[in-house]
Amino acid sequence: MSLSAAPCRTLSTFLGLRKTIRLRHAAAAARDSGTRGYYGQSRPGEATRGRVVDLRSDTVTKPSLEMRRAMLECEVGDDVMGEDPTVNELQTLAADIFGMEAALFVPTGTMSNLIAVMVHCRERGDEMIVGDMCHIHIYEQGGSAQLAGVHSTTVTTLPDGTFDLEQLESKIRHGYPDAHYPRTRLICVENTHNVQGGRVLPLSFLQEVRALADRYGLAVHMDGARVMNAAVALGVPPSTILQHTHTVSVCLSKGLGSPVGTMLAGPRDFIAQAVRCRKALGGGMRQVGILAAAGKISLQEMVGRLEKDHQNAKTFAQAVKDCDPSLFALDIAAVETNILRFRLRDPSLTPAEFCARMGQVDEEEEATLGQGVSVLMYPHFGNSVRAVWHLDISPEDTQLAIGKLKYVASKHMKERNVKAQ
Repeated sequence: MSLSAAPCRTLSTFLGLRKTIRLRHAAAAARDSGTRGYYGQSRPGEATRGRVVDLRSDTVTKPSLEMRRAMLECEVGDDVMGEDPTVNELQTLAADIFGMEAALFVPTGTMSNLIAVMVHCRERGDEMIVGDMCHIHIYEQGGSAQLAGVHSTTVTTLPDGTFDLEQLESKIRHGYPDAHYPRTRLICVENTHNVQGGRVLPLSFLQEVRALADRYGLAVHMDGARVMNAAVALGVPPSTILQHTHTVSVCLSKGLGSPVGTMLAGPRDFIAQAVRCRKALGGGMRQVGILAAAGKISLQEMVGRLEKDHQNAKTFAQAVKDCDPSLFALDIAAVETNILRFRLRDPSLTPAEFCARMGQVDEEEEATLGQGVSVLMYPHFGNSVRAVWHLDISPEDTQLAIGKLKYVASKHMKERNVKAQ
């Protein structure tokens, strides 16, 4: 081989290797592209046929034209310096609505909960008590331990989202500074309770938890991502619920329709420390008034309409209840807000398969229903399915979802009967 040919072959080999690596990366990206679903399901494909009714979560909402206009026209400043007037207005508004001394705009609910844990549990090795089915414990990557050095101990979450107070009291550590044990600092509650199907915590339960916490000098933090749904369901101001907690985290980007953001609220000294933690976690943003403007509309204009989501969820729940009882199991009384969770009783139809069928459109369906309807839901644990209503789902959408439910159920029953023959 000539010396002049060697560099050409080396370059050719390098380019070929680079192309191979690029193709492998593309294939891996394609494989991984569907793994970001909240409950491990792939997201809908671009080629979904027919009308789409997206019941995966109330996080999929789009900002309204009013929000977009407010975001365009708002006055902004440097929020890290405390100089963004729109953020300051939002924080004052939120504190007033929640009945708290102060509030802080935070990018996400996960960060907001983590900040609350960091401020309440001031020393590494402190401990918080949480429900074993709560969002903080299951869906936030163990950030309290991973990033804050805070240990968790759990109590059993009951079907209504509460827990047994005697068990709660038994989890409180005593004898500090005994070298063997962590120090109990915090009790966390979740309202509404996501995993248990949007259940609203009774005011009496919250009052008892607060009394127990006060007796032992502990703080109570509420993961109130959907506490506005709870307030609407109970017919009370949010402050009536939150009077029983020291701090709260409230999402603006779920049923309230904002594109981004969560409000963390509590005493002034708590929020002062929360500002420091937010900065350390990378949550200090600059001209963030363009997001806070949407948040103001969420709190001022979007709360009252949550009742529509609750009603649409109950309408669909009744349709599930009216289907063949051998296929679905549902407690209508447990449908209190915008989240619906129902179980599949037929072992031949798994939640994953049911959700796949609800999301697919075939020619037979188009011929039977007159159009294709893709209804997106998530499989849940306990052999169940979760569906969530929000501002982008109308009563008409709900009726389309009911039609698709009946179609899928009927088709499955026919297939089951044929196999049984």
